[in-house]
Amino acid sequence: NWAKGHYTEGAELVEQVIDRVRNESESCDCLQGFQLVHSLGGGTGSGMGTLIINKIREEYPDRIMNSFSIMPSPKVSDTVVEPYNATLSVHQLLENTDETFCIDNEALYDICFRTLKLTTPTYGDLNHLVSMTMSGVTTSLRFPGQLNADLRKLAVNMVPFPRLHFFMPGFAPLTPRGSQQYRALSVPELTQQMFDA
Repeated sequence: NWAKGHYTEGAELVEQVIDRVRNESESCDCLQGFQLVHSLGGGTGSGMGTLIINKIREEYPDRIMNSFSIMPSPKVSDTVVEPYNATLSVHQLLENTDETFCIDNEALYDICFRTLKLTTPTYGDLNHLVSMTMSGVTTSLRFPGQLNADLRKLAVNMVPFPRLHFFMPGFAPLTPRGSQQYRALSVPELTQQMFDA
């Protein structure tokens, strides 16, 4: 649960994680910030994930902290403590991140079933959707343009007030893993995908 991940078992491991983060940060030419992907349903992603965010924020207070947080759903998992884990995590994310992109776990499964027509989605299929979303959010960092050229500018342009930094990303067109990325879509099909995402 969240308490184990944040205070007991996670606290035993967090220094090793921060050492790895420190090593990677030292090898960067221009460290803009950090992006963490974690689930808020279980104890590790919610408790230890927010502990790692806290420690990184303490060590690098002037760097941007983004999280891509998978929000739990009772239709996907029936774990009793998921709502508590998520509630305790959101408080930490409110205080310690600059942008939080909330990804609904139930919506990921719905996209796999309804849009991608997958009968038994794997974690690889779900992770593919999350990675496509992350890629879309950070596109302006990799390609030349006038707007949002770095993580700080992205945060400045998207966050109206410091505590209002929770976003629900939408993404279209959606394609299954391993299929052709570029195919002709009709306007109604693309519009439907936008509302389904």
